[in-house]
Amino acid sequence: MASTTLTLPAGNAIPPAAEILDRAQPSILALDLGTTTGWAMRDSAGLITSGTASFRPSRYDGGGIRYLRFRSWLDGIAANAGPLGAVHFEEVRRHIGTDAAHVFGGLLATLTAWCEQNGIAYQGVPVGTIKRFIAGKGNADKQAVIAAVCARGFTPADDNEADAIAILLWAIETKGGVR
Repeated sequence: MASTTLTLPAGNAIPPAAEILDRAQPSILALDLGTTTGWAMRDSAGLITSGTASFRPSRYDGGGIRYLRFRSWLDGIAANAGPLGAVHFEEVRRHIGTDAAHVFGGLLATLTAWCEQNGIAYQGVPVGTIKRFIAGKGNADKQAVIAAVCARGFTPADDNEADAIAILLWAIETKGGVR
């Protein structure tokens, strides 16, 4: 269901255990919500992992199964993350298709309810903010975002993973937009 890729920036070695313990911090999860959800996480040791997870239902599944699978996936991510301090997600205000809008709305409702239930802070980040941060242009296309993420030393499998990495880097470098 989900691919997991360890994506450390080039040249970064895994630090010694004592240094990891000194740097312990709450984990941050970044999501690009959709049928294929891109995700990136900085764990409590400071290591970044990323990948994609598919929540496409089969033809025999009921309408709500994708949201139950998404919730279960969130539970698994949280169990492996250490203390999860915040979730940042791409805040989409306009969808080309009605179906995509419905899927996004359902995933967003599931995510925010899950965060509320678990006492985890969450924040939507506007698409233009993410693109401006990573690619220098608020209306950058998918290829420009992928190229900018690759220039930072990551190797995303697709635009969903690239978007999630960009959101995570934005959250880390801007401390969630708090100046």
